[in-house]
Amino acid sequence: MYLINPTFLLGGPPMTPAIRRRLLSGAAVALLGALVGVVATGAPAYAADPTATIVKTSSWSTGFEAKVTITNGSTTTINGWTVAFDLPAGTGISSSWDANRSQSGQRYTFTSTWNGTIAPGGQASFGFIGTGSGNPSNCTLNNAPCAGGGPTNPGAPGTPGNVRVTGTTASAISLAWNASSGTVTGYRVYEGTTVRATVTGTSTTISGLGTCTSRTYTVAAYNGNGESAKSGSVTGTTTGCTNPGGGRGAPYLYLGWGDPQNAASVMSATGVKWFTLAFVLSGGGCTPSWDSQRPLTGGVDQQTINAIRAAGGDVVPSFGGWQGNKLGPNCATPEALAGAYQQVINAYNLKAIDIDIENFDEFENATVRDRILNALRIVKQNNAGLQTIVTFGTTTTGPNFNGLQLIQRARELNANVDIFTIMPFDFGGSNIQTDTINAAEGLKNALKAQFGWSDATAYQHMGISGMNGLSDQQELTSPAAWTAIRDWAKARGLARLAFWSVNRDRPCPGGGVVSNCSGISQGDLEFTRITAGF
Repeated sequence: MYLINPTFLLGGPPMTPAIRRRLLSGAAVALLGALVGVVATGAPAYAADPTATIVKTSSWSTGFEAKVTITNGSTTTINGWTVAFDLPAGTGISSSWDANRSQSGQRYTFTSTWNGTIAPGGQASFGFIGTGSGNPSNCTLNNAPCAGGGPTNPGAPGTPGNVRVTGTTASAISLAWNASSGTVTGYRVYEGTTVRATVTGTSTTISGLGTCTSRTYTVAAYNGNGESAKSGSVTGTTTGCTNPGGGRGAPYLYLGWGDPQNAASVMSATGVKWFTLAFVLSGGGCTPSWDSQRPLTGGVDQQTINAIRAAGGDVVPSFGGWQGNKLGPNCATPEALAGAYQQVINAYNLKAIDIDIENFDEFENATVRDRILNALRIVKQNNAGLQTIVTFGTTTTGPNFNGLQLIQRARELNANVDIFTIMPFDFGGSNIQTDTINAAEGLKNALKAQFGWSDATAYQHMGISGMNGLSDQQELTSPAAWTAIRDWAKARGLARLAFWSVNRDRPCPGGGVVSNCSGISQGDLEFTRITAGF
């Protein structure tokens, strides 16, 4: 496995329990380092293979310095080496030392100079200066994976890099990728283990697909010696969706807290059509219920959903939140968790679900994170057209370590998440509008780095979920600031805009942060009305 591993320290005051919400504070975030390297996931199949690791030895706002170390764990001497890897668009290399460097598109190749001979058990190294914030991927050492495991096929081409979606129609997805190193006869485009296209160039269009359909692809190069390793995966969705899934503007409404308003009356007063309903939790073990207290069907939650639909709207149930007994840790396997999600999907014939992944039991627990992502992959396979949303915390510059790991694992596990939504508040700062935009741009860059998307495509897979009025840390999001955030998101084609919460969308000047008002002077339901304009 090839892993990007930045490490962060998190800090800040605790959350206000009454708010029942959110977030990993960015008040004391410090980047300590980033490692790209070989991670043991069990006994390796080739314990004595040569390996290469890439370590970011230092980072700054516009770039980084990295050291690459080649280790000869075999019993024979290495006489000359070549290390190659891809960098995402927007990230490059300005200088390097102790190796010869060449470039083809976004793939960089380094060959040995004076340090090409490495005895058994020995090491050699070289370094480079990177521009931008992306991380290397698809690393090879002498045409074998940098993590070891033996050559995929000696003499085969290098792995294609930067596989990306370049366009979609109602029945087709267009792809492109960077050319592979070595002698290339052609490229095979895979969906799982099935070849969907064989071409000689570095682009193709997969046709004959249904409308509003998501597909995930990898690409391999081949020649007379065999086939390269497969590229990283990329997911595309055809156009023609008659319903935008989870709705573009869908503020949170919590029926178990904060004197909730009548949803149909809110719709009539503001024009909003969708609500994100909080929260589906564990009613005991792996059984879903509303707020761990109310039955899944037959109660006030179903009555509210029926009324919203009767008024021409719809809902996105949200699983999780900051507090409470959640399904992610309680369901023992991805299959069991997917079954719990499916119960709610079936109960309400849903078009979308939101997984609000927070706190230490889910967001910072790698096992539970992977369980959630694998469960989402299963429900996407079993529910054509279902939109899946993952909502999580952020720093002022984008996802932190756990957020980056979440995005990386979503790609590696083919979770096929439709929308990655950040919660840009509780930073402890003074300009929520600037912080929100900077955090969203950081999310865009993280998605581009992992999925190889363009700016436009990354924005289409993003959402923002703010906090109206005063946050737990007394940050102010005014109606004017929320309007500016909405307009910024709308102009860039973001997929989702939400806030916490409709319950709080009422005036109560005086600076207090309570469950049924915003803590500021505002018009009644003013934030909901702004969000409806998204």
